[in-house]
Amino acid sequence: MPKTQPNLFAFSGVDALARALRSYIIETQKAGIDRHDSFKVAVSGGSLPKTLAAALLAPSSGPNDVVEWTKWEIFFADERAVPLDHADSNYALLKSELLDKLPADQQPSVKPIDVTHLDDIQELADQYEKTLVASFASRDSVRLPIFDLLLLGCGPDGHTCSLFPNHALLRETDAWVAPIEDSPKPPPRRITLTLPVVTHAVRIAFVATGGGKKEIMKEIFDSSSGLPCTLVNEAAGERCSWFVDEPAVDGVSFPRRSFL
Repeated sequence: MPKTQPNLFAFSGVDALARALRSYIIETQKAGIDRHDSFKVAVSGGSLPKTLAAALLAPSSGPNDVVEWTKWEIFFADERAVPLDHADSNYALLKSELLDKLPADQQPSVKPIDVTHLDDIQELADQYEKTLVASFASRDSVRLPIFDLLLLGCGPDGHTCSLFPNHALLRETDAWVAPIEDSPKPPPRRITLTLPVVTHAVRIAFVATGGGKKEIMKEIFDSSSGLPCTLVNEAAGERCSWFVDEPAVDGVSFPRRSFL
């Protein structure tokens, strides 16, 4: 068991959640920029980009509430082996929900997959790992990349990124980015950050909303389920924060924390 517990922040609605998420991201952004003059973030897909847009496109409330987009380096916690304009692409989703709505002079540095390798899923993963190496450091000098922030979702089966329950990929300890050809959720061919990379981040934020999540949230927080989301909680402890609405944690006994 971890020495510390994850933070569970529950909000009355998505608007309140988005305001808190914005505050958390800006605080984490400042720490990243103070450390190395950039903010290295990995994001997943699903409903997350829409919530991120609600949080980050809101008007600034003052000089301490500014998203410094030009300092951001955005990576993808997982991606589907499809063209960048495909409906299943996490890049396409983030682009339509968020990136396309930013001014031309406020564009972050975005790191999509190299679509010339779509036919070779292992090479696709290897090339994306090289993208990480180019930003973080050579594999000779660091064991794992350290993201300032991972922004993740939680699937109805307790998966996160493209790390699925009971999958052999959960035991991967060497690769930074791994291929998966048998995803139980379509499309089957994907790449994903591995569990050691996810849990090595300075901070990890999950976003989960809606009553449809309450049963899996009980499993994640109230049992030793071994689900991917639980494994992240156990490894990261207080470095991991969950931003949820009340319906998503209805019946969950794990204690909530107040977001200050």
